[in-house]
Amino acid sequence: MADGLQTLVLGGGCFWCTEAVYVQVRGVLDVESGYCNGNLPEPNYEMVCSGASGYCEVVKLIYDPAQVSSRELLEIFFVVHDPTTLNRQGNDSGSQYRSGIYFSSTEQEQVARELLAELEASGVYRSPVVTELLPLDKYSPAEDYHQDYFERNPNQGYCMAVAAPKVAKFRKTFARLQKD
Repeated sequence: MADGLQTLVLGGGCFWCTEAVYVQVRGVLDVESGYCNGNLPEPNYEMVCSGASGYCEVVKLIYDPAQVSSRELLEIFFVVHDPTTLNRQGNDSGSQYRSGIYFSSTEQEQVARELLAELEASGVYRSPVVTELLPLDKYSPAEDYHQDYFERNPNQGYCMAVAAPKVAKFRKTFARLQKD
């Protein structure tokens, strides 16, 4: 990618919630909600929600590693979602809500493997981490109405109940990584 920028794709449940967090991270230059690693040529929201498409709801991050590292992005990821629930985040259930790290470089894969091993060894979670770690494959952006959803709909019920607490947790835990 030009100018040393990197791409990392993360599945942490509903992409509205994950996007709401990462748009606030210093060094993250673009966040796009989308779908990845499924088995259809052109997925849409209805197909993905059916759970039969194989796709995961994700956010694609374009970031400057001189401002925020892959490790820091992954540390945020493991704080703002539950990596121990298979195909579920809160009330959202189905394989489209699975926890996943979809890397685009060997460095990202290595950092993710190291962090996953550290998390397992630390016993920080009561249950095993079920986050899948795979190369990025078949990425498609989500429909326009999903982009910047939390920013445009902060008072919507789901956003207030689910996304806002994740944003608050990020701000409390990672104040040093917040955009000015």
